[in-house]
Amino acid sequence: MDKIDTKAGFVSVIGRPNAGKSSLLNWLIGEKIAMVSHKANATRKRSNIIAMHKNAQIIFVDTPGIHEKERLLNKFMMDEALKAMGDCDLILFLAPASDNLKDYEKFLERNSKNIPHILLLTKVDNINKQTLFKKIEEYSQYQDKFTALIPVSIKKGISQSYLLDEISKELPIHPFLYDTEILTTDPVKDLYKEYIREAIFNNTSEEIPYFADVLVEKVEENDEIDNIYATIIVDKKSQKGIVIGKEGRTLQRIGFEARKSIEKLMGKKIFLKLFVVVKQGWSQDKDLLKKIGYIVE
Repeated sequence: MDKIDTKAGFVSVIGRPNAGKSSLLNWLIGEKIAMVSHKANATRKRSNIIAMHKNAQIIFVDTPGIHEKERLLNKFMMDEALKAMGDCDLILFLAPASDNLKDYEKFLERNSKNIPHILLLTKVDNINKQTLFKKIEEYSQYQDKFTALIPVSIKKGISQSYLLDEISKELPIHPFLYDTEILTTDPVKDLYKEYIREAIFNNTSEEIPYFADVLVEKVEENDEIDNIYATIIVDKKSQKGIVIGKEGRTLQRIGFEARKSIEKLMGKKIFLKLFVVVKQGWSQDKDLLKKIGYIVE
């Protein structure tokens, strides 16, 4: 029998905030790994999500949305996205179909190493076919830049297999880089943190998630139940009151939602204890950012 060459490579998923990066990745692998929110800038640091497809191991790199703001935390997020762009075998650039071409043109300027990229038009179910065809025609002026232009809707349209085939074509022939059974290389504490952050996004007002983060203080693993102790960090006393809620109800909802998500991921019972503390200016504090997991250079 002929030997089948394996492929393996890193694929950075790039786009503006709320372009649909994390939703796309969860859809492609069929598991809830990446944090998803309808609010922008939910993803704050790079994470590796692994998909096995035929003879290919695709290591997707989920990234924060490309944006420019002054806070140290936002600088870290921007640096994460740019590093991912420069250190991969392929880029998936996600452009919502209703957007103009400005973000894509900026991306082309930033892709100084000319890493090959596939252009994905996302959220195509939000526009009609005529508008979609017109948008494809607009992007066609850059057809010498991308290896493929693919309209994508995770609700309907192309299959996961088709998109994974297109991605696999661009990967180098290489032995698998990771165990074929794992879905992510992220430490388990980081996964717990992201589930708690997602619950904060889902259960608080527009302002709170951007001024809150999570530090997983301790994890106690046992045969029947794991104990997780985590601290929610906010910027102001008033924000602490909102996160806790009347008679602690909001914090209870956050804890319940996060615990259920973690239990589904781990396949076992979880005890989750949440605390809320005020650390004014935490998003500008290099030492505290490092403790939470964001190293600002």
